[in-house]
Parts: sequence; structure tokens; C-alpha cells
Amino acid sequence: MSKNVQVQIGDEVMAHKDSQKFGAVREVHPHELIIDIEGFGDIRLPAGAVLAVHDGKIVVDVRKLPDQVQNAIRHAHDLETQ
Repeated sequence: MSKNVQVQIGDEVMAHKDSQKFGAVREVHPHELIIDIEGFGDIRLPAGAVLAVHDGKIVVDVRKLPDQVQNAIRHAHDLETQ
């Protein structure tokens, strides 16, 4: 990741600071992260979609992601309610 922020494998990924996590970091690369979205699988998350990194949490601008990924994020917890 750029900007010299500390991102680690296992960090939680969420759409808002106070929202429920929808995934976790699996790999860290200089300009992208590989994250696992619950119920969907791994995707490449470009550094430009990261809004903030703090306390083991990554906040993402979901609007910068493809429609298919946005849909997966919206439904990340569907299996938990069944």
C-alpha cells in the first residue's frame, strides 16, 4: 500500500468506520490489497479505494469498486440470517 500505512494480513475491511466488517485482508501489495469478502471470495482492492486505515481496520469507498463487488459486499452477511 502506498502512503506508508501499516496494513496487515487479517485486518478487517468495512464500508464505514462504524459498520460491520465484510471481509479481511489476505495479502498486502504496494498498490493493492487482496481481500476476502465473506460469502464471495478474494478480490483485488486498489489502494485508491482505501479511505482510512486505523486500529486493524480498513475503511473502503465501496463506490469505487465494480458493481459485482459492491453487490457481494451488500450480501456478505446474508448466510448469517438464514
